[in-house]
Amino acid sequence: MEVTAKLKFARVGAQKARLVADAVRGKDVNEAIRSLAYMKKKSAVLVKKLIESAVANAEDKKVVDVDNLYVKAITVDQGPLMKRFRPRAQGRAFTIRKKLSHINVVLDER
Repeated sequence: MEVTAKLKFARVGAQKARLVADAVRGKDVNEAIRSLAYMKKKSAVLVKKLIESAVANAEDKKVVDVDNLYVKAITVDQGPLMKRFRPRAQGRAFTIRKKLSHINVVLDER
């Protein structure tokens, strides 16, 4: 039985978050949480909390054994852009694109 958790509109770029997601895909949940705790990436903290949330969802549903869970799938999709403008010389303005992403985690039992 699969258990899911979603994080929408995370304030991190999708390309940067995919580096962390690729590192934990297919791993045991405890091993994934341990490895994320020592990564020096902003998205590592977000993914760690998301995996812990999915484990809590599994405990709440009581349909799977929490000790046998692994990261079956983790996807990072690009969210909308927040556009901000920065004043520049001679009355010009540059656009700053603040990127958002949607992270989805699926845990399953081995």
